[in-house]
Amino acid sequence: MGNPLLNPQVDSTLQQVFQLIVPEAVLVLTACLLFLYSTFKPARSAANLLALAGLFAASIALWLVPRPTDMLTTVGPLVGDSLGSFIRHLALLSGVVYVLISTQEAPDNHHCDYLACLLVAIAGVSVLGGANDLVTVFLALEMISIPTYVMLYLPRQDSLAQEAAIKYFMLSLLSSGLMLFGFSYLYGVTGVTNLTAILSIIPRMQASQIGILALPAAVLIIAGIGFRVTAVPFHFYAPDVYQGGPTSVAAFLSFVPKIAGFVLLLRLFSLAQDAFPYSNQISILLWSLAAITMTFGNVLALLQTNLKRMLAYSGVAHAGYMLMGMAVASNSAVQATAGIQVVQGNEAILFYLVAYGAMTVGLFAGIIFLSSTGQKMEVIDDLGGVGQSHPLMGGMMALFLFSLVGIPFTAGFIGKFLLFTSALNVPQAAPMHTLYQVLVVIAAINAAIAAYYYLRLIGVMYFRAPLTPAAPAPSGFPMMASILCAIATIAFGIYPQPLVNLSKSALSATATANAGTPVAVAK
Repeated sequence: MGNPLLNPQVDSTLQQVFQLIVPEAVLVLTACLLFLYSTFKPARSAANLLALAGLFAASIALWLVPRPTDMLTTVGPLVGDSLGSFIRHLALLSGVVYVLISTQEAPDNHHCDYLACLLVAIAGVSVLGGANDLVTVFLALEMISIPTYVMLYLPRQDSLAQEAAIKYFMLSLLSSGLMLFGFSYLYGVTGVTNLTAILSIIPRMQASQIGILALPAAVLIIAGIGFRVTAVPFHFYAPDVYQGGPTSVAAFLSFVPKIAGFVLLLRLFSLAQDAFPYSNQISILLWSLAAITMTFGNVLALLQTNLKRMLAYSGVAHAGYMLMGMAVASNSAVQATAGIQVVQGNEAILFYLVAYGAMTVGLFAGIIFLSSTGQKMEVIDDLGGVGQSHPLMGGMMALFLFSLVGIPFTAGFIGKFLLFTSALNVPQAAPMHTLYQVLVVIAAINAAIAAYYYLRLIGVMYFRAPLTPAAPAPSGFPMMASILCAIATIAFGIYPQPLVNLSKSALSATATANAGTPVAVAK
């Protein structure tokens, strides 16, 4: 076949990769400027403006730099497909919100470093959105994890913050090790690291003895991803890290790793039909994880009095709901007959990711805003009277809680509806049809359990007297973040079709591109 590096199409593909990473390069360059600025006496407001300018410049680059259309996906470490574009836009939008809620989080001498680490992590999510190689995937995940260790420690350096940083660091290393072990199996089976090539080669090997290594590879990778999305039993760091770490970092951990985890699950187990020869076994594994995760998270959230610990277990429960969609999406037999479905499981996951991010990050923004008034925000009772003392913020926090419950006309309701119907609409002839219906019943029971502890917070905010007199907030940026999240929660709850269409187009275009990709791999 000759030297593949002399192939004009391969050479063109490798050159076009540089076009794809322009937005991430802008973010990393801005982070370097912030690190440099921190060596002087930085003004907090100037650092905030520089971080927002970097995100704005990256957004402009994402719109203006043309997306390559003739790349050889079995060679390129990145792909410019619709799913990658969806995740990149989501990452940049979430980056703006996180900068707004972090304006007062770190001390003056560490604020620039904190924002720089935040931008590097957002760049990592953006890279992962289009990652098409095991090495690129691992690099992107480490771009998210390593800055997070620093972000956990910089704003607060007390014993609780140190414990949170160490726990997250050690368990993140464990999850990375499990994932790398799974990647090594995939490389050993196929001889390549390119994801598109791997998913094209594995189905041809399922009849051979070596093909069975794909199953332990899938289990190890799912275990590594389970840490990112806080799936049981890989969730146990979350309550301690949320409680001990800064509130803005807890908001970051509640959403950003979930984007990374679920986009990787989608690329490996959903977009390429019949890629893994054990789709039924993988679906059963994901089914079990979904049922256990949502039940464990909701039951333990009921028992919490600390506000951030309760939100940590709430995040565990919502990971379980999204895993329900993943269990449906990973079954190749279901995918093959999914034409009768209005929304498939993978499309519902993308919608729910956006909805969950808006309502959860908005709720954390409210806690940060209230903390900035000098009001203590540690236990649930500290929310007493917020509806009277801060009517606008109290109303928005109530909206986010209603959305987390799944009350109609909120994005959370539409997201749950799409996830539930994606499982209910599985054809009767498909494997696990009955199990999917059972999973919907389990999810409905869990949604009822969750309603109790979410509505309890609303009761505390509106039916208890304020513990302290109302005080003006020194910064309106967290309020701005909450307003943006509230607009998204209401808009996608009342008119969800644009986001549903975006989710459908992102996944259908990507799946079509993968299905039509020839295998051209040089070994």
